Amino acid sequence: MTQVKVALVSDTHGMLDVRIQHLVTQCDLAVHGGDIGCATVLAQLQPRLGRVLAVFGNNDVAQKWPEADRRLLEHVPEWFAQPLPGGQLVAIHGHQLLARDRHQSLRGRFPQARAIVYGHSHHLVVDVSASPWVLNPGAAGRIRTHGGPSCLVLTATPTTWQIETYRYAPAPLNPRLSYYANLIPPC
Repeated sequence: MTQVKVALVSDTHGMLDVRIQHLVTQCDLAVHGGDIGCATVLAQLQPRLGRVLAVFGNNDVAQKWPEADRRLLEHVPEWFAQPLPGGQLVAIHGHQLLARDRHQSLRGRFPQARAIVYGHSHHLVVDVSASPWVLNPGAAGRIRTHGGPSCLVLTATPTTWQIETYRYAPAPLNPRLSYYANLIPPC
């Protein structure tokens, strides 16, 4: 494949915004940067090629997941490297690193990557100031979205990589105003 569109999401904590779910269907691959919340979230990510890759976050522990989903956690890695046209994408949640020098630490740990996606902070970040790029898609659910649910789309070709940023308006907090209108029901 000469071009791959990758949806980058993170920090769903058991709820995926339906607008982000729809955006993922227009991508070839989906990557979840951790704090997934339950297996349902991964099942709701339906990219064109059907492939969803994920790493575990600090909240992806057995006692916080539904009992029926806990066996899946055994198969979710701490980090992974995915070859794409033109380079390698690394994913890690980021809770393993100190916040004050997280980008420098990620670049030092994964110098072979073209881009590193992480989560944990819930803050949307596109740091292309140095190589490898450091990307945080923000929160794709409803918890601490810092302005609304967000995600990134990476388009990778053998010669160029491009990032598109998506941020949506937060769902209303009043249940009578259809609080869940833009959210998929929780786990």
